[in-house]
Amino acid sequence: MTLVRHELRQGWKLLAVWTAVIGFFVMVCVFLFPEMKAEMEGVSKMFSAMGAFTAAFGMDRLNFGTLIGFYAVECGNILGIGGAFFAALMAVNVLMKEEKDRTAEFLLAHPVSRVRLVTEKLAALLIQLIIMNGIIFAVSASSMMIIGENIPWKEMAMLHLAYFLAQVELTGICFGISAFLRRGSLGIGIGIAAVLYFLNLIANLSDQAEFLKYITPFGFADGADIIADGSLNGKMVLLGMAVALAGIGAAYGKYTRKDIQ
Repeated sequence: MTLVRHELRQGWKLLAVWTAVIGFFVMVCVFLFPEMKAEMEGVSKMFSAMGAFTAAFGMDRLNFGTLIGFYAVECGNILGIGGAFFAALMAVNVLMKEEKDRTAEFLLAHPVSRVRLVTEKLAALLIQLIIMNGIIFAVSASSMMIIGENIPWKEMAMLHLAYFLAQVELTGICFGISAFLRRGSLGIGIGIAAVLYFLNLIANLSDQAEFLKYITPFGFADGADIIADGSLNGKMVLLGMAVALAGIGAAYGKYTRKDIQ
């Protein structure tokens, strides 16, 4: 577990910053709900006039006057995008940074197999995701208590589980890509997360593009679908986890045979 602790020590500042920023914006959104609730009639009319924009973000399928409807749209997008960017950035950098920072020679000179190296780096990534999501879930629940609203535990748990699984899928994809890189490009991670996010928006706009939901992890992490259906889409989740495993498998296959410079 030495490498796990090393990765956690290296990444704790980035983890703290991302967790604090996402948690802060989620808390602010929750605190805005009482004000929005008092003016919900005007807000609903405004959203109904937005047409395609309303459909893209699922606001046509949710009751924006309820806490969970408001949370799924506003806070869900913050956590969905923020968590995805964090997962992609961390994963796309984790394997190639040894070559980029010229520490590979020192690391591989130790009696540590490449399989163990990849395994412990992956474990460190997953631990960071668990920490971030656990803290944000606690912040969300605490914020709801502060404003005096009943916490919809079931819906909250489903939403946060979906966001976590989406981050796991993105981690798997970018982890696999990281094994093929020699010089880092954090833009690759951000780009992948952004493209997959917009694919889900396109899928929400047109029934003909609904198949895109099976390509992007945001397809099963769409708050409007989760709240409307009362559950996660099992087929999409299984497909997403299969994609994550494929990316992880590619990372093992490439990194264990890679000519490390």
